Amino acid sequence: MGPLLRVENVCKVYPTPRGVLEILANISLSLSRGDAVSIMGPSGSGKSTLLYIMGALEPPSKGRVTLDGQNPFELKDGELAAFRNRQIGFIFQDHCLLSQCSVLENVLTPTLVSPPDPGGDQRARELLAEVGLTNRLDHRPAELSGGEKQRVALARALIMKPQLVLCDEPTGNLDHKAADVVAALLLKLHRQQETILVVVTHNPVLAAQFPLRYELVDHHLRQV
Repeated sequence: MGPLLRVENVCKVYPTPRGVLEILANISLSLSRGDAVSIMGPSGSGKSTLLYIMGALEPPSKGRVTLDGQNPFELKDGELAAFRNRQIGFIFQDHCLLSQCSVLENVLTPTLVSPPDPGGDQRARELLAEVGLTNRLDHRPAELSGGEKQRVALARALIMKPQLVLCDEPTGNLDHKAADVVAALLLKLHRQQETILVVVTHNPVLAAQFPLRYELVDHHLRQV
């Protein structure tokens, strides 16, 4: 079975009053189902930009990205949104939960823009059980700790059974204990669902837990 995610000679530049600002230069990466990858690099190195390009949130200036043979940047806006919803799960440093919704409702949010799924509610409950939040289903985000909020975000990212899960500093706002719990759950659920998992982080302890490790330095990606 060939790579599921292909990043081919991706470049990203931004025009500025002082000239073109280069962020990414000729980035190439091929990942197969079940791969788990960490990407480290100094602040401003372009880690988040690369993640957003992989997640079809931002187009590359040059190069090509395909997931399961589909280049999402060739899709129309509505098709692109549907593609991201079905194929890609996101976890950000800020959990991005809806304050007015319960824990269960937050996890089910991605299912609301898809065709009705009679198994969605049960799957959400099972995911929340996996992350240890069965007793929090009806709570609002304001009633949760930082680590609990990020565990809700983890369950939400997996509710659609995506092929690719992208995490931008998923433990960056957590204390050491909560960060360890979230990291362990992230890797456990990744193994269960056999997704591709890509995490960008400043945390060397988190990065070291991944079998594939990369650094983004001077606009280039290199394996370590």
